[in-house]
Amino acid sequence: MEKPAVTAPRSLRAVTVVLAFACGATVANLYYAQPLLDEISSAFRVSQGNAALVVTLTQLGYALGMVALMPLGDLLENRALASRTLLATAIALVVAGVSPGFGLFLAASVLVGMTSVVAQILIPFAAHLAPEDQRGRFVGTVMTGLLLGILLARTLSSLVAAAWGWRTIYLISAGLMLVVAVVLVRALPRRHPGRSVTYPQLMRSIGELIRSEPALRRRAVCQALLFGTFSCFWTSVAFELIRAHGLNQAQIGLFALVGAAGAAAAPIAGRLGDRGHGWIGSGIALALAVVALIVADVGAGNLIVLALAGVLLDLAVQGHQGFSQQEIYGLRADARARINTVFMTTIFVGGAIASAVSGALYDAVGWTGVTLFGAALPAIGLVIWAWSTLRARRGPVLLTEVSANR
Repeated sequence: MEKPAVTAPRSLRAVTVVLAFACGATVANLYYAQPLLDEISSAFRVSQGNAALVVTLTQLGYALGMVALMPLGDLLENRALASRTLLATAIALVVAGVSPGFGLFLAASVLVGMTSVVAQILIPFAAHLAPEDQRGRFVGTVMTGLLLGILLARTLSSLVAAAWGWRTIYLISAGLMLVVAVVLVRALPRRHPGRSVTYPQLMRSIGELIRSEPALRRRAVCQALLFGTFSCFWTSVAFELIRAHGLNQAQIGLFALVGAAGAAAAPIAGRLGDRGHGWIGSGIALALAVVALIVADVGAGNLIVLALAGVLLDLAVQGHQGFSQQEIYGLRADARARINTVFMTTIFVGGAIASAVSGALYDAVGWTGVTLFGAALPAIGLVIWAWSTLRARRGPVLLTEVSANR
């Protein structure tokens, strides 16, 4: 049987802060390269489309880490698993920061992505610690830290690159990973899942989860489509800001700050989900993402309008993820790490594919091609959501599922 980790409310609040910081610092590694693609392209003498492979391969590495490492959260002591994985992250970041060639840099980027999965090991940890009736709020708080890491990473890497060169951010982050590893060991409680299964058995059980949980499949696909839109926008917007608006690296970093507004959506979505409004909120989030990409296309010539599109998109993506996590973490308490594996792997495979497509589209047809492709993805998600709603009205089993999330 799994041992309880924390009981005192004060301890729980302190642990939540630590988890939020650790998630944000770790997941930021996936996004440092996005505003640096133009400089990476020049440094390694590759095309902008090839430079976008850095984002694609980092996200694919993250997806691989979620498949191979994240299920271990249901098998091994969580604190030790997270802290030891961060040591590997630090090594991969150092290799990326000193790579003399593009091939080695891409290989290191895959390892950075794979080991940065620590952020997704810690989120189910937060769900285990929280009281059941407050799970959405506590997970939302941890997600706020993670989202701030995502949204501020682009600004930080741009500013560091402007001051000391683009490689510096990788070396700084390597040092930060070591600090985070120490903080986790000192501040987090131990959590023993208490499972006696083997690793192969654990991995085989993931397929059973996919087959038996339709809500998990639906949430994973819709969030993958939204994250694909997110990746399209933020992978290509740096090229557009340089080419169409003449911004330098520091100015791109300041522009990226607009995305920080999206972090506000996570705790709000968590509270709304706790109150039963997750279903309608999800539909609104999908529709908002479509609107955001249309605004980004129509208003591409105006920096303020382009920034507004970024804010709307980030609010939509993070809000929908908050609603999704509130639902899926309530499916099976004994399998949250594996549920998160399915959910997040699907998301980042979608994001990686969309990043690659957006780079090719920008080279071929420019910003309009990127935004139209980006708008089509959440539109598909909206169709899935609407179809699920119609089926729920026709079937008592699905109706129960939908009602639980309203």
